[in-house]
Amino acid sequence: MRKIFYPKLAAGNIKKNASIYFPYLLTCIITIAMYYIIRSLSLNPGIDGMAGGGFLTSIMYMGSRVVAIFSLIFLFYTNSFLVKRRKKEFGLFNILGMEKRHLSRMLGWECVYMILISLICGLGLGIALDKFMYLLVGRVVQGTAALGFFVSWKAAGETAVLFGLIFLLICLYSVKQVHGADPIELLKAGNAGEREPKTKWIMALTGLAALGGGYYIAIKVSNPVESILWFFVAVVLVIIGTYMLFTAGSIALLKTLRKNKRYYYRTRHFVSVSGMIYRMKQNAVGLANICVLSTMVLVMVSTTTSLMIGIEDVIRERYPAQIMVYFREDTPEGNEAGIETVRTLQRQQGIHVTDQMSYLYLAFSGYEEYAYESSAVGEVPENVLIDPMDDLFFITLDDYNNIMGEQKTLQNGEILMYSNHQAYSFPTLKLFGREYAIKEKLNSFVGNGQYAANISNTHYIVVPDRETFLEIYEKQKEILGDKAKGIRQVYGFNMDIGKEEQKAFYSALTDWLNRSQVSASVEGREEARNSFMTLYGGLFFIGIFLGVLFVMATVLIIYYKQISEGYDDRERFVIMQKVGMSRDEVKSAIHSQVVTVFFLPLVVAGIHVTAAFPLISKLLILLNLQSIRLFIACTGACFLVFAAMYVFIYNLTAKTYYRIVSR
Repeated sequence: MRKIFYPKLAAGNIKKNASIYFPYLLTCIITIAMYYIIRSLSLNPGIDGMAGGGFLTSIMYMGSRVVAIFSLIFLFYTNSFLVKRRKKEFGLFNILGMEKRHLSRMLGWECVYMILISLICGLGLGIALDKFMYLLVGRVVQGTAALGFFVSWKAAGETAVLFGLIFLLICLYSVKQVHGADPIELLKAGNAGEREPKTKWIMALTGLAALGGGYYIAIKVSNPVESILWFFVAVVLVIIGTYMLFTAGSIALLKTLRKNKRYYYRTRHFVSVSGMIYRMKQNAVGLANICVLSTMVLVMVSTTTSLMIGIEDVIRERYPAQIMVYFREDTPEGNEAGIETVRTLQRQQGIHVTDQMSYLYLAFSGYEEYAYESSAVGEVPENVLIDPMDDLFFITLDDYNNIMGEQKTLQNGEILMYSNHQAYSFPTLKLFGREYAIKEKLNSFVGNGQYAANISNTHYIVVPDRETFLEIYEKQKEILGDKAKGIRQVYGFNMDIGKEEQKAFYSALTDWLNRSQVSASVEGREEARNSFMTLYGGLFFIGIFLGVLFVMATVLIIYYKQISEGYDDRERFVIMQKVGMSRDEVKSAIHSQVVTVFFLPLVVAGIHVTAAFPLISKLLILLNLQSIRLFIACTGACFLVFAAMYVFIYNLTAKTYYRIVSR
């Protein structure tokens, strides 16, 4: 045979199978472009030059690793659809005299064409869009993007090597599939899986238990700190349960429906249930993949969107006033001299203060289970990882009323309490051998950004008078000795000046306090805004970026699923008409079962997101997002948009399905 025969044959095969190769090729191109873009952004010196650029670069680098791992798994999985559809063709070639080594050579050339087209087009698209994505990142994080065109040859080289290896592994796997089967098996491979599947009750029950375990964790974990540890456990359990239930549970359910004679022996249900039993066997993994990817898209996009939309609320929670001064001296008398030093600079610079707050506070940590007294003796309970320490934050009633503009009253032995992360579940607080009755649980509290930033739970407590306040201070000082916490002063204020002027005053105040030898830390809302924009903007960009990638994967899996089912159902479509069913009845039955199977992953993904909602909301609290309503609204909106897109994908791919079936 001439040397040019196999390259021409491979090119002809790709052209003849354009309906299955073109979507795969397009996906490879987009995946390569997305990997290059995110890797190039992690290497772009302009990102490093933005405020918080180091953190943003780290986010981009981690995102590129996620894309790399996902690309390997996803391209391998989708290639299996291509191999399955073409096994019959390979078997025919084999019977007509083409040896398996010739088939391997043909597959090798097909792989060469695929990798060359994918890399050239993918890198070209990535380089073309890289500047746009760089400007988009700058816009999202409100940074200054440098002008000029940047091409990262390092990112291009890494992209070529990574996807070259992926395509090589895919090619070797495809060759192994062809070499491992005889011609008859190859001819019948397209119809593999037609036998009725066995009911795997153990797997179904195990999947149900895993899913239930994941849901239980998501619903029961109430402490935000614990949610970090348990989140990944819950995710793993839900993924395992999803795959097991789609693989075994769906078959068990369908067979149960078949045993119900009243339900099963109806034209529509008979055809639908019998068809779905067969379909579940060969497509369970595909449906589970769609479900898991859909869940990932919904979770990532809804959470990052919530953070981005609610960023102003987060900043105000972290920085209660435009300027916050935390004096480090631990004195029961406070630090009026330090506050006067700050006011002196205000007068010198002609700053008009619109409102201000000042209060004394005492804060230390303890364990709720041990009535907060284990902290007093330095003991660490054995279950410290399961029952994390709480922060106890005390102020007097007079300070609370002055700052909040209220007229609360307390009797001796009574307190008011506000909990920022996890509610206090008892009617009284036991502390240092004394019991305080909780008169009221507050809905808000005076601002203290440093404690708002803590991931640990904080109980803010209002005591009736200064005597009780000092009594608690002296008691913990007596027991803890050198480790005791002191009474500190906070001074915060707002000004009627612009954002740039606020930044300038923040810098001037920091220098002024250092020169005045006042021991204090200063925080400015506008000065810190860039850090928040970098963090949340970076997460938002990665969430949308990966969301687009996963949506693309979902679309391709759905498309190949419809093509695969179309070819499998074509003969059944003809047979059902021959035994007396009208074309409309057959089409209605097939439509019913396709819709049922097609939308099952979306429904299950919605259930997953609903069950995960309590756990994810706890994680968002750790990022200072307190508005559960905002998260609910973003999650609902994301689900509706995704569902609308899902319906659009169904309508688009269903046309391909019916065209194949109707031939």
